[in-house]
Amino acid sequence: MDRAEKKELVAELNGIFAKTSVVVVAHYSGLTVAQLQNLRRQMRAAGASVQVAKNRLAKIALEGTDAAVIGPLLKGPTLIAYSDDPVAAPKVVAAFAKDHDKLVILGGAMGATALNPDGVKALATLPSLDELRANIVGLVNAPATKLAQLSTAPAAKLARVFGAYANRDAA
Repeated sequence: MDRAEKKELVAELNGIFAKTSVVVVAHYSGLTVAQLQNLRRQMRAAGASVQVAKNRLAKIALEGTDAAVIGPLLKGPTLIAYSDDPVAAPKVVAAFAKDHDKLVILGGAMGATALNPDGVKALATLPSLDELRANIVGLVNAPATKLAQLSTAPAAKLARVFGAYANRDAA
C-alpha cells in the first residue's frame, strides 16, 4: 500500500467515524474467510458495514472524531463494524459472536460515549429504529381503533335490547 492509498483510506475511515452513530471493535482471529463473508453479508442485510483496517491507519483516522475513545481497543487483528442505526451493528455482531467463539467483542463507541463489551451487548438487545417506529404507529393507531369500537358499541347494545324485547313479545 503506497502513501496515496494510505491517505485515501485514512480519509475514508475518518468520514465513516465522523458520520456513523455507532462503532463496534472486535477481534476476529481464527475466523475463516467464509465466516467473515457471512458476517459481511449479515451486516449488509441489516444496513451496517464491517471493515478490516490497519490499526495504525484507523487510529490516525480517529483523531478529531467522537469515536476517538475506541483508539486503545485497536490492538491485534481487529475489525470495525459500524452503522447509522445505533442498534444494527451491535445486534449483528453480538448475534454472530454468540454463534462463533472466535469473534470477541472488545467494545465500541456510540457518539462520544465509550462502550465496553457488556455495553455493546446491551445495545444489541434494544429494538431497532424500524421496530420502534412500528410500535409508535401501533400506539397512535390503537386509540382510534378503540374509539371506533366504543362509538359502535352503544348502538349494538341498543339493537340487542330491542331484539330481545321483540323476541319476548313474539313468544
